Amino acid sequence: MRIIGGKNQRRQIIAPGKLPVRPTTDMAKEALFNILNNHFDFEEIEVLDLFAGTGNISYEFASRGAKEVISVDINNHCIHFIKQTIEKFDFPNLKSVRADVFHFLGICRQSFDIVFADPPYDLSRIKEIPARVFDASVLKPGGWLVVEHSEEVKFNEHPLFFESRRYGKVRFSFFIQPGHDDTDT
Repeated sequence: MRIIGGKNQRRQIIAPGKLPVRPTTDMAKEALFNILNNHFDFEEIEVLDLFAGTGNISYEFASRGAKEVISVDINNHCIHFIKQTIEKFDFPNLKSVRADVFHFLGICRQSFDIVFADPPYDLSRIKEIPARVFDASVLKPGGWLVVEHSEEVKFNEHPLFFESRRYGKVRFSFFIQPGHDDTDT
């Protein structure tokens, strides 16, 4: 795994083998950030990374200068690794939180420009994620929710869904929080 853009571009991230994760591939991550780069000024955004795992996506946002990135994962080993990487790469704009994502959404009082969720593909509650994010009001008007998931999962019936993209075995579904006039989908 490597950081693709920003101040830590090309830096390798070597996660311990014991982490129960499936990191987003570099190809899929590069495609995702090309899409996001066309809609957001990374230095002006706040990001919430749910099911952060290794922190792969969080590091990419932090490296590109996001104002604040919060990584949430329930696994102690994942959070410990993210904290080590924050120190190693000097990411003062990145914070990690050990919590169950669904519980965290119920207590979070902050709002974000982008919420990225990469749950385990076999998570039984994966279809709940968009509703839980929007019910929690954690997205700013015009903010995007991006859910990474397998080919078998479909979100296109959700009223705030606007697009799905596939990169190999990875699929990203995009949702938008209404209320911002100049967000171009």
